[in-house]
Amino acid sequence: KKICNGCVVAAQRRGMNDCAFCRTPIPGNDADRLAMVQTRVEKKDPVAMHSLGEKYCHGENGLKRDMLRAIKLWTEAAELGSIDALYNLGVAYESGVGVQQDKVKAAEFYEKAAMQGCVQSRHNLGGCEVKKGNHDRAVRHFMISAKMGH
Repeated sequence: KKICNGCVVAAQRRGMNDCAFCRTPIPGNDADRLAMVQTRVEKKDPVAMHSLGEKYCHGENGLKRDMLRAIKLWTEAAELGSIDALYNLGVAYESGVGVQQDKVKAAEFYEKAAMQGCVQSRHNLGGCEVKKGNHDRAVRHFMISAKMGH
């Protein structure tokens, strides 16, 4: 349930500047954009949950930066199948931002996302293996991510 950027751009070129899913016009202000996302979050849309988590992470659309809320949203989105949320949880656990740093848990999230095709997670797994001294495994992860376009 994801529309590629190419399809979004093609629709915009034809003058369709509305939501690619529901055709609702895109709001012109932060409050209305936030309400639109929150409506999708209430319906358990993992893409919207990930998106709202990003907004809390970076303090966008008039929201205060709240990493705990972002982690909670990403966790729920990951449980519902969001690969991007799995990646973000890996980054959070690797860096210790918003959660207690846990390299093992970070690698688990990266691995789950990589197994579903997340190129950046595959690359980060290579970095995790370098830090452990497993250079052969690291090279394999880096080669796979390079073949996937990283």
